[in-house]
Amino acid sequence: MKPEVKKYTYRIIWSEEDQEFIGLCAEFPSLSWLDPDHDNALRGIRSLVNECLEDMVRAKEKIPVPVSTRQYSGKFIVRIPPEVHRNLAIEAAESGISLNRIISARLAH
Repeated sequence: MKPEVKKYTYRIIWSEEDQEFIGLCAEFPSLSWLDPDHDNALRGIRSLVNECLEDMVRAKEKIPVPVSTRQYSGKFIVRIPPEVHRNLAIEAAESGISLNRIISARLAH
């Protein structure tokens, strides 16, 4: 079954090089749409994603799940240099809060 096109994650950015807006979709990083009008760039990339989804359904290919509908655990592992880990642990201890809380606060900003 084809997901609703509107549930995918779109972004419109200005391209100084092209002197146009670029429509992008996070779930389909190889697709883009150029248009001098911001709203038309969004319409264009949504239309392109819709066409791609229709082709994928016909070809019985795996359809990307929209980021907005995915479930997240809230956990992930990040490797950092030992000295950064030490500095964060010291900062957490001096602030009287957990290392996890300090890192969460940093990531939120």
